[in-house]
Amino acid sequence: MASITFKQNPVTLIGNEVKAGDTAPNFTVLANDLSEVSLSDSKGQVRILSVVPSIDTGVCDAQTRRFNEEASKIDNLKVLTVSVDLPFAQKRWCAANGIENVQTVSDHRDLSFGEAYGVHIQELRLLARAVFVVDSNDKVTYVEYVSEATNHPDYDAAIEAAKAAN
Repeated sequence: MASITFKQNPVTLIGNEVKAGDTAPNFTVLANDLSEVSLSDSKGQVRILSVVPSIDTGVCDAQTRRFNEEASKIDNLKVLTVSVDLPFAQKRWCAANGIENVQTVSDHRDLSFGEAYGVHIQELRLLARAVFVVDSNDKVTYVEYVSEATNHPDYDAAIEAAKAAN
């Protein structure tokens, strides 16, 4: 499993570590209207799965804004920002911040995504910061488990991987 820290303290990740070359695990999360969303809903598209501990924090805000900006520049790209924030909070945050190119989804209900991708932080019931790029055939082409959850991911590497997967 990936080894990460949260505010410099080691944490335990629950679930299966995903590696480039793997078939992307399916998951079920909730959209802002409480409807279910799964990986298979966007089959045929390249996906960036941007994972954040909480949308209402500085780094998570910046991460979501950056992928929102980049999403409009890449054809056939779907960006999902996944957190355990409640769908209502995600909807409110998106409306207040003009987020239109990223879909925020909540893993609060049963941590389906967190456990399928090995980002469920046991001690905090949050998701570890990570980025996964999945091609249109559901193959994982890029993985970054950010070693310190309060740090930014490598945006440029993820964006280049998404372009290459197209």
